[in-house]
Amino acid sequence: MRSHLRQNSLGITIVACFLLLWLVGQTSAGYRTFNHERQLDHQPSVSFVSYLGTSHFGEATFENWESEFLQMGMYVVLTVKLRQKGSSESKPLDGEIEQDDDPEQHRSEPDAPWPVRRGGVWLAVYRNSLSLAFFALFVASFLLHAWTGSREYNYELETANAFERVTTWSYLMRSRFWFESLQNWQSEFLAVAAIVLLTIFLRQHGSPESKPVHAAHATTG
Repeated sequence: MRSHLRQNSLGITIVACFLLLWLVGQTSAGYRTFNHERQLDHQPSVSFVSYLGTSHFGEATFENWESEFLQMGMYVVLTVKLRQKGSSESKPLDGEIEQDDDPEQHRSEPDAPWPVRRGGVWLAVYRNSLSLAFFALFVASFLLHAWTGSREYNYELETANAFERVTTWSYLMRSRFWFESLQNWQSEFLAVAAIVLLTIFLRQHGSPESKPVHAAHATTG
């Protein structure tokens, strides 16, 4: 058991932090905010379970998730070809690394993943499966953001006794939707730029995200 925890401690800790911040932090705060707004509109409060099915909860969740998946998907793809001299987040400026090996040459290895040993279309998909997964999650979150956002917008219009209503598609065309999306997208690329550029000069002893403390600033990868 201790060995299993040690082998998976990073994943367990990150998932635990996510659940703590999402369920205990964002969701609890959002629940209180939502009920406070309903009280101001002279409407009854809802239960915590009911809140999880509201557009208020959905929009707040998915507009953030979409930016995270976009960031990681773009980062995975961009680092295939692009380089940054001196950054630990970049491949070396010259030459190839193990990740550049042709998987076809490893089909006979018994420990190779099943798609590699099978080859064909299975390998074609598997060799790009990481970026495909991130972009699929991005598209799903993007559409769910649009759907829940349109519901939340219509709820606000209804509360204000307005006669206008929007569909998910028409909400996609509104500046409000893009304001919600782009304010998150730009912050994610700022964070990526920070780790790419700061790792040129700064170090964290023991972290695989950092170059060795003694490495020269010009050292890449």
